[in-house]
Amino acid sequence: MLMRPAFLAFLLLTATAHAADMPLNIKQQVLWDRLRLSIAQVEQQLDGVLGIAILDLNSGQQLLVRPDEVFPQASSIKIAVLAELYHQAQQSEHGVSGKATLKDRYVVRAADIVPDSAILGGLTPGVSSLTNRDLATIMVAVSDNSATNVLIDRVGMDNVLHLTESLGLAHTQLRRKMMDLQAAAQGRENISTPREMMELLEQLYRGKVIAQPLLDDFFTVLATSKDSWIPRALPPDLKIANKPGELEGVRNDSGIVFLTNRPYVICVMTTYLANERAGEEAITQISQLAYGVFDRLSRASDLGRVISPGNGGAR
Repeated sequence: MLMRPAFLAFLLLTATAHAADMPLNIKQQVLWDRLRLSIAQVEQQLDGVLGIAILDLNSGQQLLVRPDEVFPQASSIKIAVLAELYHQAQQSEHGVSGKATLKDRYVVRAADIVPDSAILGGLTPGVSSLTNRDLATIMVAVSDNSATNVLIDRVGMDNVLHLTESLGLAHTQLRRKMMDLQAAAQGRENISTPREMMELLEQLYRGKVIAQPLLDDFFTVLATSKDSWIPRALPPDLKIANKPGELEGVRNDSGIVFLTNRPYVICVMTTYLANERAGEEAITQISQLAYGVFDRLSRASDLGRVISPGNGGAR
């Protein structure tokens, strides 16, 4: 399919704008340019609005498409809730009183149960007891909305917002609890942008929000196996710390792919979708395309020579 020249020019300029001040490896740049073209082909097929932010955590190279457009986050905003839980756990370890910890216990209450709560909705109120870390794992693994709302109450919605604001993420906002349809009808949607979700994950990765050893545990929880679109076509043993989100007309997935020698952030957001399944497939295709580039970079020298296991040497 031929691409509209104006669209292609927009994509190329947007994607290269933030790499201009870095040393340029021309051969690697060819791979990035081909990735941009391949992503453009995916977008041409998608009946909806797409935003992308991809970051090479080694080189700082970025690929950006509509990076500053605000998108509904759905359950992807739970990354920020998880970050605030671990941030408070760290504060508590440093002697700050009144902060949530990972070991704080919660006894299930019938009043806390909301729709789309696959785990908490099946537990016995007044009897079943969980830690905050248990709630976090359930929130990530099956996107349990009741577990999420309990954590929001425990860490404080204002504290989640303060955390994202303190990191310079003005458009990353937790503005309602899960399944609060009245708040959603009033326009209080949970929001972010591709660039800001990328920056949140990068700052977490670099230890600017949570220090070790809690940081490792944060990513262990975020990497809990789940049904999502970034990992769908990637190797099953690859560690991927991500959180998808879905609403009517909206599909998102944001996370870090911990590829050996070449970890990267990938955030793909879609909205105004005519077909949600097409949005899911677009995220999976873009993730697979990005992985193809990073996998080659992870195994190659700066000259592009790849030595795989069993490779006997030059010919």
